[in-house]
Amino acid sequence: MRSARARRREDDLAPTSMTRKQVMDALRKGRSLVEADLRGADLTGLNFDGRDLSFTKLADADLSGCTFKGARLEGASMWHANLQGAVLDEAVLDFADLDCANIDGCRFRGARIKKTIFPNPRESLDQIESSIRTGEAIRLPQDELDFE
Repeated sequence: MRSARARRREDDLAPTSMTRKQVMDALRKGRSLVEADLRGADLTGLNFDGRDLSFTKLADADLSGCTFKGARLEGASMWHANLQGAVLDEAVLDFADLDCANIDGCRFRGARIKKTIFPNPRESLDQIESSIRTGEAIRLPQDELDFE
């Protein structure tokens, strides 16, 4: 049987989601965000250009207006994230999960999307492929936007 002190120490080591301030500090100091837990965080407008965010948990995060130019997002979970207006040019999104994410206004010029999970409507998949080639922003019909 473990003592209360030992249990408290284990609880202190339990992963918790980083705050916006902690993320900004990590970006400023060049610290790794690989496998970071950023679920539900308000990261609006932050610059993740060229950063390695492989296997980072970004589910339910507000990533609107963020830039991910050349970022590594392999295996990242962005399920139900708000990516409205985000720039993912040249990003590596292999095996990333963007299911149920708001990708309205996103750009994907030159992005890699091997086995990436995108929101379901076929029209948005056609637009993603076009955005990869042209850099045009994705425009989803209003009825497909359920972020509130």
